[in-house]
Amino acid sequence: MMRGTGWIIAAAVVLSWLGGCASDPKRGYSLASAHDTSISTISVPIFENLTPMTGLETQLTEAIIKEIQRRTPWAVVPVGSAQTTLTGKIRKAEFVRLSRTPGTGLAQEATFELTLDFDWSDDASGRSRVRQSNVRAIGTFVAARGVGERIEVGEKGAIQVAARRIVEQLRADW
Repeated sequence: MMRGTGWIIAAAVVLSWLGGCASDPKRGYSLASAHDTSISTISVPIFENLTPMTGLETQLTEAIIKEIQRRTPWAVVPVGSAQTTLTGKIRKAEFVRLSRTPGTGLAQEATFELTLDFDWSDDASGRSRVRQSNVRAIGTFVAARGVGERIEVGEKGAIQVAARRIVEQLRADW
């Protein structure tokens, strides 16, 4: 008796959940992909770096490619053989001191901040699908004695945040 009741309750919960989902993401909760299924390939050339800090462009491009591979159904292919291309520029990279150690004035907590622009365009038409400017990404780190995190912790954090934010924008129109 108890076993039969449990199955009925479980079935009712599943049916009510499925009844609340839409087949189209534009019409509510959906199990369908939020990414444009007419696209199967994307190219990501190395972002342009307008800052004096070298190496950020390759780290960011690599992080974006990994995020695309992890979160979208698209294959990343070489430039010239893709349906769409994602390009961008790192406009600003800076360290910002959040707090100081009393007595010495040395940085205790700091952030590494990136500001960038990106453009995702259709290769056939040349039309821009998504274009955003002044996207900010911040990574924090603790430089204080005892913890002593390296600056690279903040850099990597900001790069990961930037890659996630960019790939989140590469969805189908809602």
